Amino acid sequence: MKISFYILSLFLVFTSCEKPNPEIQKQNLNGYWEIKTVKMPDGEKKNFDANTVVDYIEVKGDSGMRTKVSPKFDGTFTTNGVSENFNLKIEEDSLRMYYKTPFDEWKETVIEAKDSTLIVKNRDNKIYTYSKFKKFDLPKPTTDN
Repeated sequence: MKISFYILSLFLVFTSCEKPNPEIQKQNLNGYWEIKTVKMPDGEKKNFDANTVVDYIEVKGDSGMRTKVSPKFDGTFTTNGVSENFNLKIEEDSLRMYYKTPFDEWKETVIEAKDSTLIVKNRDNKIYTYSKFKKFDLPKPTTDN
C-alpha cells in the first residue's frame, strides 16, 4: 500500500512540473477574454466580477491583434476601432507577446493559455487572469396563444 502511495506521489510531482507548450498556447489565444483577477507584485489581488469591456484576440501565425470590445445583449460587440498589434516569440520556453504602438513598446509573457483560461504577466509584474467570455444568455420570449 505504501509503495502505491509513493509511486502515485512521484507521478503527480513529475506531471505537475510539466512546462506548458508555447505552440499549443499560441493556438488557444484566439477569442473573447474577460478579465477576472489582477495580482499585483506585492501580492494584492483585485477581482473583477462584472465587465463592460472584454479583449478580443486574433492570432494568425506569429502575429496577432488585440482590441477592446463591448458586448451587447443581442450577442454582437461594439468597438472603438483601436487595436494593438503584437508579434509572438518563444523565448526561454515561454510564449511572449510583443506590442508596439506609435506611443509605446512592451511585452507580456503568457503563463497559461488553455481553452477557457488565459494568464499573462506584464512588464510591471502584474498577473492578469482571464476567462473566455460567455455571451449573454437571455431567455427567449414565449408567445402565449
